[in-house]
Amino acid sequence: MARYGEGDKRWIVEERPDGTNVHNWHWAETNCLDWSRTFFTNLLTNQTLIDGEANLCIRTKKLDKLEGEAYVNVRKGKIIPGYELNLVLSWEGEAKDADGKLLSKTDGTVQIPYISDENADEDPEIKITVRDEGPVGRRLKDAFIAKGKPFVLEQVRAWVNAMARGGPAKDELESKTVVKKTTSGSTVAADADAPSDKAKTARKEGVKEKKREGFRTITMTERFICRSKDLYEILMDENRWKGFTQSNARISREVGGEFSIFDGSVSGTNLELQEGKLIVQKWRFGSWPDGIHSTVRLSFDEPEPGVTMIKLIHTDVPEEDRYGNETVVENTEGGWRDLIFHKIRAVFGFGI
Repeated sequence: MARYGEGDKRWIVEERPDGTNVHNWHWAETNCLDWSRTFFTNLLTNQTLIDGEANLCIRTKKLDKLEGEAYVNVRKGKIIPGYELNLVLSWEGEAKDADGKLLSKTDGTVQIPYISDENADEDPEIKITVRDEGPVGRRLKDAFIAKGKPFVLEQVRAWVNAMARGGPAKDELESKTVVKKTTSGSTVAADADAPSDKAKTARKEGVKEKKREGFRTITMTERFICRSKDLYEILMDENRWKGFTQSNARISREVGGEFSIFDGSVSGTNLELQEGKLIVQKWRFGSWPDGIHSTVRLSFDEPEPGVTMIKLIHTDVPEEDRYGNETVVENTEGGWRDLIFHKIRAVFGFGI
């Protein structure tokens, strides 16, 4: 695979407002390195991994290095990611005695020398170092390996999955102009090379069969280490929403009030609100056909203090957007998992 910027110019078409690359017939290539650096910074840095367990405190510090290449090729809606990255993350730890007196404070690094699309289905090699090689330092290093290594690998897997869905390129697919009729006689944009009905129904687990032609329901249950009222507050407070998504949001807290999230990509209306128990909203993405709205139902259950189960039922999700792209259901499910639930855990520490 050609490196970013080195592809055959006859097949790589730059973005043009006149729609020259309509249908993405030619290769459209997007550099994802800066986007990846922001992605890893948001998920990996300033995260508390151990807070008082066995008299230890460990947290990640900052992303010291992310070098290499990361790009996405798109042709006719098919996403082909390519990447070879070298990542270095710093961390720090403290060890105290039984009386809370500080015994040692040290720092170290997490090195992932090779994150590659060739090994996308495998976890990469991770090297953990610590500055203090004494008994306490080794104890902190062992604790980081036990708790921090799985955390770091989880974030790497989230990035790999995001790249597989197109990274920043998923919103750059150009308009497709072929139009087909629906059963009601209205028109929606479609891809001339649409897959068979059998292929459309081959969705991943968590997406139910369509309840009506052209629409599907997404269901998901997630566990958080927090009180239900805290999780409810995060989802209904626009400042907290901005914090964990790093995007603009406007959220009304009133029934009948409107909201806009992800820099306006998603908008809707509150239908029912019960603090700490229930959120029901009308949702639509800007890329969906005109007049199409889905319904989001988030129910909160706290089976024991400090543990919250949230159940998502997202109904009437269209199989295609206005441009005929048939990845709407997959992208919506992945967005809930990786861009909302996963990031809430990463930013607020509710998964530790």
